[in-house]
Amino acid sequence: MSPSTITLIFLAFAIISFVLEKIPLGLTATIVAVGLNLTGVLTTSETFAGYVNSNVILCVGMFVVGQALFETGMANKIGSIVTRFAKSERLLIVAVMTIVGIMSGFLSNTGTAAVLIPVVCGIADESGYSRSRLLMPLVFAAALGGNLSIIGAPGNLMGVNALQEMGMPTNFFMYAPAGVPMLVAGIAFFALFGYKLLPDGTHGGEAPEAPKDYSNVPAWKQTVSLVVLIVVILAMIFEDKIGIKIQVSACIGAIILVLTGVISEKEALKSIDLKVVLLFGGSLALAKALEITGAGSVIADVIVGALGKNPNPMILLVVIFVVGCALTNFMSNTATTALMVPIATSLAQSLGADPRSMIIATVIACSCAYATPIGMPANTMVVGLGGYKFRDYVKAGLPLIAVSFVICIILLPILFPFYS
Repeated sequence: MSPSTITLIFLAFAIISFVLEKIPLGLTATIVAVGLNLTGVLTTSETFAGYVNSNVILCVGMFVVGQALFETGMANKIGSIVTRFAKSERLLIVAVMTIVGIMSGFLSNTGTAAVLIPVVCGIADESGYSRSRLLMPLVFAAALGGNLSIIGAPGNLMGVNALQEMGMPTNFFMYAPAGVPMLVAGIAFFALFGYKLLPDGTHGGEAPEAPKDYSNVPAWKQTVSLVVLIVVILAMIFEDKIGIKIQVSACIGAIILVLTGVISEKEALKSIDLKVVLLFGGSLALAKALEITGAGSVIADVIVGALGKNPNPMILLVVIFVVGCALTNFMSNTATTALMVPIATSLAQSLGADPRSMIIATVIACSCAYATPIGMPANTMVVGLGGYKFRDYVKAGLPLIAVSFVICIILLPILFPFYS
C-alpha cells in the first residue's frame, strides 16, 4: 500500500473519530501520529516534531498567563465593571458582547465565557432581564473575539503554523483585519436586529453556579496578573522591535506569575489543556504526512476537478468556508481546523495562489460554531441556564454565520489577493 493511501486512510479515521467523539480527541490525534510512524509514512522525528512545535509552547505559556487572570478574579472584576454601565437590555447585550469579545481575543474563549456567565446571570436576575436574551450573545461573542489575534483560539495557531511552514510572514494580529469587522458587525447585528431572534425566556432556565468568592485574593495578585497579561501582549505585538519571540514572551509571563506566587505551580500545571496539546501535535503529524506523501494534493485535485477546469479561487474560498462552518457546528472547532487547514493549503498550492486568504478563511470558518448547542463548549454551558432548545441556536446562529461569511468573502481577497 502506498504512503499516500495509508495517509488517506488515517485521515478518514480521524474525520470519523472527530465527528463521533467515541475516542477522546487528543487520543485520536495521537493514534494517527503513532500509526503514521509505525507504517513508515513518517520518521520518528517527523512524528513528534509537532508536540514540541514553538506554537505548542506558545499555547502552554498563554494557558498559564490566562489562568492567572481567572484564578485571581481579575477577569470577573473586569466583566462586572463593564456590564454594570448598561442601562437597558440592548445596551447590556452590546456591553456583554464587547467585553467578552475583547477578552476572548487574548484569553481562552471557554474560560472567558465560564467566568462571565455567572456574572451576567446575576445582573440579569437583579435587573429583571431574561437570561436567555443575554447568554447566547455572550457565547457567540466568545467565538467572534477568538479571531482578534493568533492566541484567541488554539486553531488560530494551526493556521499560523501552516503559513510559517511555507516561509510566509505572520504577525500577532494577522486575523484581526477580518476578525475585528466580524466582531463589530456581530455586535451591531444583535443590537439592531438579532435581539429579535433571541428566545424570550418563557421556558425557564436552571440556576447558575454561585460566582466564586475572590474577596480573599490580595489586590496585588489581581494587579500583577493584569499587568503581566498586558506586557506579554505588547511584547508579542512588538516582537520584531524588541527581538523576543512571542513564544518566549508567553513563557516569561508564565514564569513571573509562578515565581511571584500569583498562581501556584499546581494551578499553572492544571491550566495546561493536554487535549489541545495532543490534538495540535498529532494534527501537525497528519498535516506533514499529507504534504510529503502527496495525499493533500490528491484531495485538492479531486475538489478542483469537481469544480471544472481552472476554477475561480473565489469559488474555492466559498466552498472551504461553507464546509468548515458545517463541520465545526457538529464537531470540535480545533479538530475541524486541524483537518481543514492542510486541505486549504493544498487547494491554494494547486492553483498557485497566495494561501493566506484560504487559510485565514478556513480558521475563521472553523470558529463559526453558532448554530448548534454542541458547536463549542461555551454553547453547551448555557443550554440549561438559558433554557435553550436546539432551534434557538439555529434561529439566532445561522444569520450570524451569514454575517461572518459575507465579511470574510468580501474582505479576505482584498486584504490578501490570490495573485499579486
